Amino acid sequence: MVNTILIIAAVVILLSMLLSLFRFLKGPSTFDRIISFDVMTISSIGLIALIAWFANRIIYLDIAIVYGLLSFLGVIIIAKFLEKSL
Repeated sequence: MVNTILIIAAVVILLSMLLSLFRFLKGPSTFDRIISFDVMTISSIGLIALIAWFANRIIYLDIAIVYGLLSFLGVIIIAKFLEKSL
């Protein structure tokens, strides 16, 4: 039962990544592209967590945490650059 729910969650995450990729490529403004990139990174963190569950490897969660921290710093740096305060 749990694996079925997690497979459905993985499909929803992949769908959200696909929609975010569409917004990233077509986005009318730079801010739309930044937000869609952030959504894709958050979705990939969830996907890494699901892979950790299915592979039964807890070390992948450490990778997801580091990836989340780097993603957060990247978005903050891009926002500061666009604000012209960097």
